[in-house]
Amino acid sequence: MLSTMAASELAALRAVYEPLTQSVRKLIDVTIRTQADAATATAAKDAIDRVTDELGTTLLEGSFGVQHTSDGQPMVWGNVVMGLRNPAAPPLIVHHEPDGRVWSDVVLGAAYEGPAGHVHGGVCAMLLDHVLGATAHKPGQPAVTGTLTTRYRRGTRLGCPLRLEAHVDRVEGVKTFAVGRITDPEGVTVEADGIFIHPR
Repeated sequence: MLSTMAASELAALRAVYEPLTQSVRKLIDVTIRTQADAATATAAKDAIDRVTDELGTTLLEGSFGVQHTSDGQPMVWGNVVMGLRNPAAPPLIVHHEPDGRVWSDVVLGAAYEGPAGHVHGGVCAMLLDHVLGATAHKPGQPAVTGTLTTRYRRGTRLGCPLRLEAHVDRVEGVKTFAVGRITDPEGVTVEADGIFIHPR
């Protein structure tokens, strides 16, 4: 079990699974964009099925969840936004500033497309939900989303450097009110505000 693992062992575990996840992430992108002929696609499918069967011989029950090392370090490696072992994740790395502001830089590729050449609006909302929520998290006290309101100013282009930013507007009891936005080199594409709650 991972809960019995010392934090010092995490680097070795990360060295095994992070490259695997990155390879699957590339596979997703290539699967979307390939123009391979039918024979090549069929051979690739058979190879992928063989590898999937090999990896599937030992699986966790259910989702990865939040696991901890023996010293309490959280591992949210299955998370759809930042999970080290989730190839569907961009993944986001959230930076926390001393003034409480949080930010992340990301480039989103073919796997996140909605309108042609642009990021799906639901993906933008998901990323903002995560970044705004990060302003409310406290050690050992994650916050959950109460409400999230998004305003789409213009399309968010695929393959373009994006900056996600958020900060706390105010705190009222167990509720943290946060605001944030996504920007590209030309300015704001999406704005959001939300209420994040620390469960009692």
